[in-house]
Amino acid sequence: MPGSSLWLVPPPDHPVHRILTKLITQTLPNTFPDVAGSDCPSFSPHMTLTSNIDPALYGDDPQGWLDGVPWPQGRDVSVRFAAVQTQDVYFRRCFVQVGMGDGVADIAALARARGVEGEADQTGPKTRKWLGEWAEAFGPHVSLIYGDNPIDDAKLQEISKVVKEAGIELEGPGWEGGVVWLVPTDRPINEWKPIATKEL
Repeated sequence: MPGSSLWLVPPPDHPVHRILTKLITQTLPNTFPDVAGSDCPSFSPHMTLTSNIDPALYGDDPQGWLDGVPWPQGRDVSVRFAAVQTQDVYFRRCFVQVGMGDGVADIAALARARGVEGEADQTGPKTRKWLGEWAEAFGPHVSLIYGDNPIDDAKLQEISKVVKEAGIELEGPGWEGGVVWLVPTDRPINEWKPIATKEL
């Protein structure tokens, strides 16, 4: 994936952080090896706010750049889960869709405005255009499986059942607030670690 990305990660002490981590790293790869494949990568639970950020934007001071963005207060962003979905895209092979309300669209648009579009805030014309296209294409989501193997409707229902049994409340609350990570996603997936973080 080119450039860097901004992620919203569940608060580390929130139960959903532990549940998602176990689903991504253990439960789903072990339960559905035909989907995950033998080399299914592990990654931290997150909702991508935007990607394709040019590293030249933050240069040698990623924390200073991240701190300079006027992020909302934690109570102003609530991630609400919808259904488990699949797309024929490696990074969206299986994911939990997230609602656009409760501050989610605003924080994603702010990340895009500052990180990619060069606009001051989320109300700029380029950012608003991107937001509409993003929502139409796939929108906010929390990935569960990266991979190349297709998932049919029956398998998707099985995965959804396992996700619910693990404690993820579909069509319900996910988490409030969280931590924004700046991640160089132009590196191999096993090297996707934050170079700067900001708690909401």
